Amino acid sequence: MAARFSGVLQLTELDDFIAPSQECIKPVKVDTKPGKAAAKIRIEADGSYFQVNQDGEEQKLEKAKITLNDCLACSGCITSAESVLISQQSHGELCKVLAINKAAAAHEQKVIVVSVSPQSRASLAARCKLGLLETAQRLTQFLKSLGVHYVFDTTFSRNFSLLESQREFVRRFHRQAEDKKALPMLASACPGWICYAEKTHGSFIIPHISTTKSPQQVMGSLVKGYFAEQQHLPPDRIYHVTVMPCYDKKLEASRPDFFNQEYQTRDVDCVITTGEVLKLLEQEGVSLSDVDPAPLDTMLGGAVEELSSHHGGGSGGFLEHIFTHAAKELFGIHVGSIHYKPLKNKDFQEVTLERDGEVLLQFALAYGFRNIQNLVQKLKRGKCPYDYVEVMACPSGCLNGGGQIKLEGESSKEELQQVERLYESLRAEIPEENQAVRELYEHWLGGWGSQRAQEMLHTQYHTVEKTNSALNIKW
Repeated sequence: MAARFSGVLQLTELDDFIAPSQECIKPVKVDTKPGKAAAKIRIEADGSYFQVNQDGEEQKLEKAKITLNDCLACSGCITSAESVLISQQSHGELCKVLAINKAAAAHEQKVIVVSVSPQSRASLAARCKLGLLETAQRLTQFLKSLGVHYVFDTTFSRNFSLLESQREFVRRFHRQAEDKKALPMLASACPGWICYAEKTHGSFIIPHISTTKSPQQVMGSLVKGYFAEQQHLPPDRIYHVTVMPCYDKKLEASRPDFFNQEYQTRDVDCVITTGEVLKLLEQEGVSLSDVDPAPLDTMLGGAVEELSSHHGGGSGGFLEHIFTHAAKELFGIHVGSIHYKPLKNKDFQEVTLERDGEVLLQFALAYGFRNIQNLVQKLKRGKCPYDYVEVMACPSGCLNGGGQIKLEGESSKEELQQVERLYESLRAEIPEENQAVRELYEHWLGGWGSQRAQEMLHTQYHTVEKTNSALNIKW
């Protein structure tokens, strides 16, 4: 079962794991009539529950069942135990949907779209000993052979996340005099970190968290919004799957905030990990290296001849892009290359912008829960010197996610280095210069900073209230 746990647990031999603080299931509230004594609950050795009334009458109770939705509503932190929750979002579920779609009448069929993360593609390329472009083209052909209609790259949606994060930081920087919680701004692209923040430090931390959607959820907005319009389809006629390096992305996709009430559909219907793509290949008896390559799809039509990425590391480059943009926008300073200063470990590093000995901006990246804890404690003591922090739950970031493929015969360090080399081999693009992104901002979103852009590209986070109950399970 260890392979199905998130990287926070499995990659650090338990020394980087924060145990749940409370039970992972909230007890159901039982209303009693005035003047009537509450029933008692007896738990048998086999785990059965019996309600015992005041007169001794017994009634066996049904056990509660958890769905993915419930995970984000409970009072404990279970980001390392998704193995009990992922049946609703799995490669098996995707296979079931594909089979149903093939058997359906043409007018009842859904358009099936798969959006692949660049981190997952790098992991697959390392496993199959292929180049990144080759991997993307062969994976596209394989998925289409199963019944998928379109395969997109989430690097495209990350452009929107980076641009919106840049603008949000500048707005917060100007607002900090009136709002003490405007800074530091904390990254919001990692659902493991978000889940922990909401459940453990909700009202204190949430005002600091960026409202910009992650690349996965921006892709959800684009697929169920822009792409659906181009296909002249309602959002519920599209089944959207993402391939991610992380199990926690399944939890992110299940958030009520990303559910369209009008059409009763999620922005992302199903999330499968990189490892689950490998299981799909094995299930079909196919090796990716034997699949013929196919042209890559783009959101605006046509095929793309090459892949691109973004500067700043395997977690998306949020720190680097925001730092460069803020230096130019706020202080008129062009930053050529960024110098990272490691502190206690390689997963906690600082970046500073100075002029004439004065510190103008101080950013940091904090990966892994040990560093996240230190960051939170600094914030609580009012001694956090940073303006922005790129926060990721997994040590070494998203390329090291718990859903990535573990290479046989290689140490975890060698394996990660191999994936990093592949990931960094791509041409780095500048979001502001992407013509397709500019077109969508102008013609679909109604311009930079529009109300529609705010609705489609931003979200809110929520404090999850803790409960004190006699039924608490202590871990």
